[in-house]
Amino acid sequence: MKELFVIVPNKNISPMLSEMIRAVTSYTNYTLVQDSNHIPNLQNKKIFFASENTDIDCDIAMLEFFSKLYEKGDKCLLGSTAAVLVHSNTENGTKRTSQDIIYLANNLGCCFIGHCVIEATSSLRNFLTWQKTLSLSVEEICLNMCSRLRNRLLEYNPITINNPKILVLYSSPHKTSNTLDLWHMTSKNLAGYNIKELQIENGEVLDCKGCSYKLCTHYAKKNRCFYGGVMVHDVLPAIEESDAIIWLCPNYNDAVAANLTAVINRLTVLYRKIEFYDKNVFAVVVSGNSGSDSIVKQLIGALNINKGFRLPPYFSIMAIANDPGEIFKILQIEERTKEFAENIKKEIKA
Repeated sequence: MKELFVIVPNKNISPMLSEMIRAVTSYTNYTLVQDSNHIPNLQNKKIFFASENTDIDCDIAMLEFFSKLYEKGDKCLLGSTAAVLVHSNTENGTKRTSQDIIYLANNLGCCFIGHCVIEATSSLRNFLTWQKTLSLSVEEICLNMCSRLRNRLLEYNPITINNPKILVLYSSPHKTSNTLDLWHMTSKNLAGYNIKELQIENGEVLDCKGCSYKLCTHYAKKNRCFYGGVMVHDVLPAIEESDAIIWLCPNYNDAVAANLTAVINRLTVLYRKIEFYDKNVFAVVVSGNSGSDSIVKQLIGALNINKGFRLPPYFSIMAIANDPGEIFKILQIEERTKEFAENIKKEIKA
């Protein structure tokens, strides 16, 4: 039986998180990792990060653990695949904590399966919607989902896709975009690959109307959406056919651009139709001054945690460039884009 490594550096965990950990370790060989001063080899492992949020919606012990991991170098989680359990003694903070953990671990070489987080708020009200289809208490639903996530993690063994189809989504104008320039520096190292670029222009994709689950499912069965348009005719079919989607995201006010946010919100109709577990997500993010990590974490939350895309290791490349063409002046940027392209080649898996 495959062994799990459960990382839980916080010594003061709640009874609920203890039950969640028990749910993922039952009937499984596992190693509990609690001491940040004695960290075992965590490469090529199956890992659960178990986090307990405090009143300030932060797990300080987990952050200290990552500080020790970073001292070991940026390959200390290489080859590992992980998931996250998080409990909060408030109604907030579980998403942010999950995004932080995934972001930090991903930069150390860790992959995350789609829908990789089970989050439990203090009241467990975030499981109420599941009671519409499951005749269980919210506690039972939470623990049942923990067990199912453990099974998916242990069974996960993807292989590299030959001749993958790559979709690139962007909204920036060609002439002035450092983000597009950074992507093209990357793509020149992907010669021969099947790459399709789609520009989402202003006004082309209206934001989600918020249809009911029943109505959204009705449209999904007909390969349609309430609004129709370019999203239905071009974007959704391209996403469905692709093995990897690369999001080109300039940092506008520390948020994903409105056009691309609308695309993410409108993914729900396709999400009702297919699973995204075998689709890989990558990101190219450029900021005028700072904040690229804010964009990356938004993509992690929306695409990996929420919609279930696979998050390959080192899934993002980030840079700071303001004036047009400034991206070319960044030290060793050519080497970084070549390395990013090589990672894309290796990590488009299913």
